[in-house]
Amino acid sequence: MAWIILLLSAVLEAVWATALEASNGFTVLAPSIIFAVAAALSMAGLGYAMKHIPISTAYAVWTGLGAVLTVAWAMFTGTEEPGVLKVLFLAGIIGCVIGLKFVDKPAPEPAGKSHDS
Repeated sequence: MAWIILLLSAVLEAVWATALEASNGFTVLAPSIIFAVAAALSMAGLGYAMKHIPISTAYAVWTGLGAVLTVAWAMFTGTEEPGVLKVLFLAGIIGCVIGLKFVDKPAPEPAGKSHDS
């Protein structure tokens, strides 16, 4: 479940990043509200995921996938020009994110918690 929440949080990161640009420095109301809601939910999801996934992996996945989705959306909407190298490097980030899933080890339990309780 933590991985699903983390992936959804990365999607929300792309949403808030896109809304931040569209807010024009928080002068446009709707994108400003979307930014605030998406940022809060994205951070909450990241925080939840970090309880179950090591911080190094969770943060790298969140930022990497969020960045890829933000750039992909910008290319899809025509805000940024797609290019062979840009797509290749984005694919590299996705490959690294997938790789992190396979080398992930569960986060240690916080002090004072045990499976017996």
